[in-house]
Amino acid sequence: MGPQPKKVYWRRRLVVLFVALAVIAVVVLIVVRPGSGPADASNGVIHTGPPPGTDAAASDTPATDAASTPGAVDAASTTPPGEVAACAAGNISITPVTDAANYDAATKPQLSFTITNTGSEACKINAGTSQQVYTITSGDETYWVSTDCQTDPSDTEAVLEPGVAVASTPFTWDRTRSSKDTCAATDRPQVPAAGASYHLNVQVAGIDSADSKQFILN
Repeated sequence: MGPQPKKVYWRRRLVVLFVALAVIAVVVLIVVRPGSGPADASNGVIHTGPPPGTDAAASDTPATDAASTPGAVDAASTTPPGEVAACAAGNISITPVTDAANYDAATKPQLSFTITNTGSEACKINAGTSQQVYTITSGDETYWVSTDCQTDPSDTEAVLEPGVAVASTPFTWDRTRSSKDTCAATDRPQVPAAGASYHLNVQVAGIDSADSKQFILN
């Protein structure tokens, strides 16, 4: 034990023990970091709200018919509208378009149309979404009309050159029935599928497509 009293040696041992415990405690605090949350693996930033790039209110917002809103028409003509007359209805040909003829159960149709000036001179027409009406039927039953729940319709004055087919921007049909009473609903009924045949008709500025476009939903 040495020449010192026994209690001196015990006191030294206790000091060494406390120092060792203090070192262990510091190491544990560094590793555990109390109060920290899960970090972003890419940059160490802690996210406590919605994922980056998302709207915090989006998860509380009911689904809308935004995806089923008709697309605009871009005529890309170089002729100024003020230099041409309005199109005569008899010189306008409208053709409904779908991106496929058959759709499997997981695929939603893309709808659009082409509009052609069959006259001999350029003419102008309002081909905006305010003038577009898409109608989907099967047999004698109408299942979906684009104007039932359309949002923010707009006017687009398009100059159509003779014989040039101009396409509208495709948009998605969600395969549901439409009704003015169910626009805010998130669970509108799906239309029948399993090989059901449908027809798409399009009207622009009061002019109907001469023929419909048939497609199949599986």
